[in-house]
Amino acid sequence: MYTTNACSSCRMVKQYLASKDLKYKEINIQDHPDKASEAFEVSGQMSVPITVVKQGSLREIIVGYNISKLASAII
Repeated sequence: MYTTNACSSCRMVKQYLASKDLKYKEINIQDHPDKASEAFEVSGQMSVPITVVKQGSLREIIVGYNISKLASAII
């Protein structure tokens, strides 16, 4: 998940994933500005959060706080 420090949507996605006992890797693009271009390449978006859900060879990209998409991606 790509995040920034002041992103309230990022905090809400992290809380949602924690409530489901799901582990995730956080990449804070403020702390690691070299990862900002990677985040854009993954999503085509400049906003965060960008959540990448991988299941086997499948990968779903969810931009923003979208619980319905997150819920369907983690099933």
